[in-house]
Amino acid sequence: MSEGLSRRGFLSRSAGVGAGVVLLGASDLLQTAPNAAAAPAGPGYGPLVPDPAGRLALPEGFSYSIVTEAGTTRLDSGEPTPSYHDGAGAFRGKAGGTTIVYNHEIGDAFAVAPLPVPHLEGLTYDPGSAGGCTIVETDRDGERIREFVGIAGTSTNCAGGITPWDTWLTCEETEDRAGESGATVDHGYVFEVDPFDAAANRDPQPIKALGRFSHEAVAVDPTRGDIILTEDASNPNGLLYRWEPPAGYKPRKGGLRELGPTDGALGAMRCTDAKGAAVDDLSRATEVGTTYDVTWVEVPDRDARTVSTRNQFEDGEVTRGRKFEGAWWGDNGAYIVTSFAREESPVPHDGQVWFYDPRRTTLTLRLRFAPGGTFDGPDNITVSPWGGLILAEDGEGAQYLVGVTEGGDAFEMARNQAGDTEFTGPVYSHDKKVLFANVQTPGTMFAITGPWRNQR
Repeated sequence: MSEGLSRRGFLSRSAGVGAGVVLLGASDLLQTAPNAAAAPAGPGYGPLVPDPAGRLALPEGFSYSIVTEAGTTRLDSGEPTPSYHDGAGAFRGKAGGTTIVYNHEIGDAFAVAPLPVPHLEGLTYDPGSAGGCTIVETDRDGERIREFVGIAGTSTNCAGGITPWDTWLTCEETEDRAGESGATVDHGYVFEVDPFDAAANRDPQPIKALGRFSHEAVAVDPTRGDIILTEDASNPNGLLYRWEPPAGYKPRKGGLRELGPTDGALGAMRCTDAKGAAVDDLSRATEVGTTYDVTWVEVPDRDARTVSTRNQFEDGEVTRGRKFEGAWWGDNGAYIVTSFAREESPVPHDGQVWFYDPRRTTLTLRLRFAPGGTFDGPDNITVSPWGGLILAEDGEGAQYLVGVTEGGDAFEMARNQAGDTEFTGPVYSHDKKVLFANVQTPGTMFAITGPWRNQR
């Protein structure tokens, strides 16, 4: 076992898994290196250096700038940047820069939210709700150029996902109906935001075909058009869903908006193990490399008119997971996070990362946080262009951006020195030079630069 793994207690393994676990592409199984001593000297970029300004501790040679800050920076329309920065998507911008759409996870009523997403004419879904997305344009160095509203009047916009046609799907992590939390219409939907076409964002409408539940994140299959959706819920634990397009559907800009409320098939995941036995909860997997076969069970009432979608199934019909959080498409499949498991789950853990392979219709445990290690509570996720993954912590105590090499080693990429507020929304610029990441409360977006190198 490498020093990085043993020191941090990152991967939980049995004797059968062995040392030198390698995180390979989606089409490959986990393998063991023949000689752990042959592994690279150390993962990551070295120890973190304290920040005199008390914001971000970063490795030697790295630096940051502040792109947006709630209540301090200003939108084009004059209002201050809204609070509670969350999930984000990055797109190739003008003149080599980056355009970022990011969520504001505000669940308060608009009337009482101190820093809401402004209700601009034509961009507001519900006048009673304060959440939404803003869009920020940066130059090639990650420096802010401008920021403006993409969608307003939504609620508790948590994560989401980018699409192959360069839009952002923002997810409402709530099941509030009209009359609750100030809402005048129902919430719990997915909305599409176009970072480049303001006209496409006017008169925002929920994509009801993707269901109404406590949405967290989505990952879009660029080949099939399928959409994988995570649900962050409890009592009972949430589900993983797949939306399969109807016949004749062509994934494109504007295509999701044209769907009817029951178009396509929305199914909840059901896993079976190697013996064909149903798996009730993903926390039961304790060995990295555990692989389940996946089928999708139709959701009877995807708009959850009377019963939440996760409650529409009997025990044994579907597979649950505590805090299905981030999802990201990469390596021809979807990486999916279950943040932690405690007393509400069969087996405790401090976080799992799974990989869904759509070709094999399998789900494989790629990483597992063993209880009691340095890192816990992974939330948002991105596949790094330098190899491996970047995870944003929402755990206990100190909060980290956690890098993971393709060899399975975890390392500290950044630490929030300003408190125990979670990291959110890690995304890289298209040229790989800038890592954008947020601290949620009150809401700050950082642009991190430095001597990046491959973590493969």
